[in-house]
Amino acid sequence: MSKRTKVNELPEFDAAPYLDSDEAVAAYLTDILESGDSALLAAALGDIARARGMTEIAKASGIAREALYKALRSDSQPRFDTISRVCAALGVRLVAQPIHV
Repeated sequence: MSKRTKVNELPEFDAAPYLDSDEAVAAYLTDILESGDSALLAAALGDIARARGMTEIAKASGIAREALYKALRSDSQPRFDTISRVCAALGVRLVAQPIHV
């Protein structure tokens, strides 16, 4: 008989190792933005920052590394200024497109 694995025993998925190209980052952010979930956006930016190196992103954005970790958690509500500075440090920009119903 095989042992059953409980969901809470599974390791938490970490997207950071898969964000190894500009194209992967852009696709990831696009999908996250389409969800409309601001907490998910903060966490996704945190994933990307960890993939690129949190210390480097902190320096480039002018935000302390500890403050970045705090601001880019899924339970945080970072200010738009923080999101904007992190995006600039990551070399990405958020783009608005019309919604066609």
